[in-house]
Amino acid sequence: MRIFKFGGASVKDAAGVRNVVKVLKQVGYQDTLLVISAMGKTTNAMEQIVDAYFNDKNQLEQAIDVVISNHKTILNDLFEIKNHEIHHKVNALIQEFRGFLMWNKSPKYAFVYDQVVGYGELLSTTIVSAYLNEVGVTNQWLDVRELIKTDNSHRDAHVNWNRTQKEVLARVNMGELNITQGFLGSDENNFTTTLGREGSDYSAAILAYCLNAESVTIWKDVPGVLNADPRHFDETELLHQISYREAIELAFYGASVIHPKTLQPLQGREIPLHVKSFLNPKQQGTTVGKGVKILPEVPCFIVKKGQVLLKLSSLDFSFIVEENMSEIFKLFHDYRLKVDLLQNSAISFSVCLDNTFNGLKEVLPLLEQKFKVTCHHDVSLYTIRHFDEHSVEKILNGYSVLVEQRGKETVQLVVK
Repeated sequence: MRIFKFGGASVKDAAGVRNVVKVLKQVGYQDTLLVISAMGKTTNAMEQIVDAYFNDKNQLEQAIDVVISNHKTILNDLFEIKNHEIHHKVNALIQEFRGFLMWNKSPKYAFVYDQVVGYGELLSTTIVSAYLNEVGVTNQWLDVRELIKTDNSHRDAHVNWNRTQKEVLARVNMGELNITQGFLGSDENNFTTTLGREGSDYSAAILAYCLNAESVTIWKDVPGVLNADPRHFDETELLHQISYREAIELAFYGASVIHPKTLQPLQGREIPLHVKSFLNPKQQGTTVGKGVKILPEVPCFIVKKGQVLLKLSSLDFSFIVEENMSEIFKLFHDYRLKVDLLQNSAISFSVCLDNTFNGLKEVLPLLEQKFKVTCHHDVSLYTIRHFDEHSVEKILNGYSVLVEQRGKETVQLVVK
């Protein structure tokens, strides 16, 4: 079985949905499972609903109307019959999350987030499935919450692999085209969980692992894995092939094409990953596999913007030793601050952090009780794999370097 993952950009409008059909007809869709994200910027719109629910209920209806309007526009473009049953299915899903917001008693943001935001994927797949059936591409819609079982770590759930394997094998008919959602799972009480932002790639890898799939293809609006993000770099090159190890390294440092957790399950069963363009589906793209060298051998650039650089030093010039480090990292773990770079000396410690979950506000006063703390907000972390001096000079031009760290193959620069 093959797993195809289509992201939000591929189904952002009616033309995108029609293009999915075009891709399937060009590359075939027998024995295939489609994993599809929310349409376009729907996840952001769903997050606005959650924010309004907690912070400004006067804006709640307006936020919901944005989601309804976007999907109705796509529906009206795809389906000529005005009373088509898909309209009733979409309305039912909207009423479901409206109902949750009315009866919910939980004050926990992360829990409410998961119960609401996941409807973006449910709406998307319901619409795409209905359109595929409409144009003769018969498919089976599956609720991924019945397949991927997790703990209750909302917004960053951990997979229960044994239960997930059992449910996937029991519910997926491998002899037909299936369609399901990315990003979502459910806990033992059947409440929705999410696998982290951009987690649809990970969903595809989980399902591929459980089905021992032939391959996974991620369909993007770029020709494959590039050596740099074209949104931030003017000159980029297509990487025709890379190894699992190299892809994991790139993902760890923040490359946006492949989700950081996606590679491990694929590597475990040596399932090849293809990254291809949904605009040019016949082009080769990039293949990620076992033991292959990066081709071509060029420097790879990764940038993470909006980071925080903390510089800690001891108040009494005593050493920062293992006990201090353990305490510091426990705080980072407890407040969900992701460490992207660290550098330490005898009496100082520098760390570049991803503050996605806004834990820094609580952590700073705790650190200031024991350390002198210097905090640089909104810094950028550049990582260059397979670097040379010319590639480093390209980054240094025009920036003030706050931290530089070099290894044999990788250089990292925190700049302002």
